[in-house]
Formats: sequence, C-alpha cells, structure tokens
Amino acid sequence: MAAKVWIPPSVPLHDIGEASFGTAAATIETVHGPDDRVQITDTANYPWRAHSSLLITAADNSQWIGTGWFIGPHTLATAGHVVHIKNSGVPGCDGWVKSIQVMPGRNAGFLPYGSVTSTNFRSVEGWTESGDENHDYGAIIIPTELGSTTGWFGLGVWPDADLLGTSGNISGYPGDQPVGTQWYDARVISSVNALKVYYDIDTAGGQSGSAVYREHNDGRYAIAVHAYGGPTTNSGTRITRAVYDNLRAWSA
Repeated sequence: MAAKVWIPPSVPLHDIGEASFGTAAATIETVHGPDDRVQITDTANYPWRAHSSLLITAADNSQWIGTGWFIGPHTLATAGHVVHIKNSGVPGCDGWVKSIQVMPGRNAGFLPYGSVTSTNFRSVEGWTESGDENHDYGAIIIPTELGSTTGWFGLGVWPDADLLGTSGNISGYPGDQPVGTQWYDARVISSVNALKVYYDIDTAGGQSGSAVYREHNDGRYAIAVHAYGGPTTNSGTRITRAVYDNLRAWSA
C-alpha cells in the first residue's frame, strides 16, 4: 500500500476513554513525575510500524482517537473500550463503534502504509455486558492483510515473578502531543495481580489500547493491553491464558 499524506479532522479529537469514563477518568492516564516519553520518528520501521493510530467513529458519529497494534495479518489488539463504548450518558453513543480508520506507523500527516477502515470488532462479555475493567480488551479485524507488511507482536503468558522482573514498553498515539505522532516509554513493571499489570510508564489519553510488551529472545511479546491510569501507576489488562486464547482465535 502506497504511502500518502493524510489531512486530519480540523477539530481536535479526544481520547476514546472519555466516551466510557468521562473526562476526569481519562485524564488521570498521565505522566508521573518527569516526562520520559520520546518521540518515534522512524515509524516506517519495525516495531514502530506495528503500532497504529486509530480514528474512531462512534455510533452517534462522534469521533475519537486511540491506539491499536497488529497481532496478525488482519487483526489488531486494542482496549475493549476502543471498540465498544459503555455508560457514556450520551444518547446513541453506547455500544459497538461504527468504524475505525487504522493508520499503521503514522507520523503526523504521513502514513507510510496508508490506512484501512474496519467495521468488524471483537471483545468479551465481561466488557461489553458488564463494563468490567479486568476484561477491557478487544480486537479490530481489517479487510486486508496489511499486517503481513507491517509485522506484528507476539503474545506471552508469564507467571508473576517473570513479569515483575521485566521492563514494560509502551508506544502509541497520545493526544497531548502533536496530532498523530508516536511516543514511547519503558520502565520496570511495578506490580501485577491475576488480571491486571501495573507500571509507572508515562502515557496520556489517546494511548488507550496500546501494547504493553516485553523483549524476550529477540522478539517482542505483549504482556498486557494498556487501558487505565492512576495517581501513581497506569495499568493494562493482563494477557492471561484466556485473553491469549481469545486474541489468537480472533487473529486466525
């Protein structure tokens, strides 16, 4: 797919997390202390091209931003609240989003791999029915095999001790930086529980759905889906065996 220049919407867009959680909850997903994020400019190279900027159109035609990442030729993983909005309080907004424009390796207005629009999404009932943050993950199925060009991330299910001894990495498209630019940070995992991973990795709204990944044996493997903020740590939905099995099934 040929590279092209994309003209973004003229109105600044907000993080998709605000649709389900409100502005206050979304803005807590922030930098803790000094901002350690660095901008990625070689986004046409792996692994940066496996991350995608998302332009999300909700059921009520409102538009939002988020992040996704390839897990196979035609599938991206992301947060559940990226593909299915809960408890917005806005008539006609809740439920499955209408469409998502996927822009791999985007760098501002430059799209090194073009874009593709999806109307085919996945999540689990723990999110779509209950809005349970422990089950906040989903997938975007695209109608092409663009992931075969960009490459993708592996998925890893590790015990607590292994996760606590590793560095987590997050790269995505935060809304507090120039529109459509990709930013990266890494730090050792702070804590884990059965369904969540916690980390003091700097993020901002717009990075909902980013991969939290580790480097292992020359590969990159997601250990969580970034979804939430907190006063001292941000957090993501842990890649458990059940999450792994669902993501693998959705990417088949």
